[in-house]
Amino acid sequence: MSNRLRFWALALPGTAFLIAFLVLPLISIIVFSFWRTESYEMIRDWNVNNYTELLSNRTYLTFLGRSLVMATVVSAICLVYAWPVALFIARYGGRYKLILLLLTSAPFLTGEILRITALQQILGPIGIINMALGTFGFDPIEALMYSSTATAVGLVYLWVPFMVLAIYLSLLNFDFDLLEVAKVNGARPLRAFFEITWPLNRAGTAIGVVLVFIPTLASSVTSQFLGGPDGALYGNILAHQFGATGTWAFGSAMGVVLFLISALVLAVVRVAVGDLRRSGVTAPGGGSL
Repeated sequence: MSNRLRFWALALPGTAFLIAFLVLPLISIIVFSFWRTESYEMIRDWNVNNYTELLSNRTYLTFLGRSLVMATVVSAICLVYAWPVALFIARYGGRYKLILLLLTSAPFLTGEILRITALQQILGPIGIINMALGTFGFDPIEALMYSSTATAVGLVYLWVPFMVLAIYLSLLNFDFDLLEVAKVNGARPLRAFFEITWPLNRAGTAIGVVLVFIPTLASSVTSQFLGGPDGALYGNILAHQFGATGTWAFGSAMGVVLFLISALVLAVVRVAVGDLRRSGVTAPGGGSL
């Protein structure tokens, strides 16, 4: 078999799968977004009314803005938490690296709904935290449940393993002897991190941010169980269009907007990583080792 035939034999199955289950559904959603729905039926009436309604209605824009803020906050929290964990595992894990990494992914041994339900038993009005507070005579913390705070806690719990994994994989080929050299030359640990560890592993950080930001932006289950009526996100409204209301055309337009925002985030992250590669990163106050 020639190299060309071998290449196509290996490439065609994956390519066909992506076209059938990713490209074609995406194209259909784009097409449906220019139609309209009437009595739960799709009508081929080409127009941009769905986009006009979506971008001019303050309610939908509020939910979209709330989801963007939530995705940003959750990504930042996951990033701050994941870096020390991944750094510890990569540098000090030794022969237990794989076990420690698997422990960070232990929640994935159960379903998403079961994990969220477990959080309800911890954060709820009669959950473990509020019951403990009541035992010591304190009032329950209402913000822990059916609020944006509860949604953020749940999303961090769900997606932080992805951030840890992405950063850990980028640290596998990192030479930690560079940090010892920086220490010998008088650099403090924080400065060494920002001038050596962070810039040399920025690709893993970027991948981790994407893996957390985009799923959070489209999240609906977590906010439904933990956020309550006041904590609904854009994903909840999107799911509502394909469920109770049956307005598939408008829901398709909402999905296209979500896809465009995700693509924009990917582009921004790629440009940011490229800028860091060209210019380098220095610690606050400038200077070099």
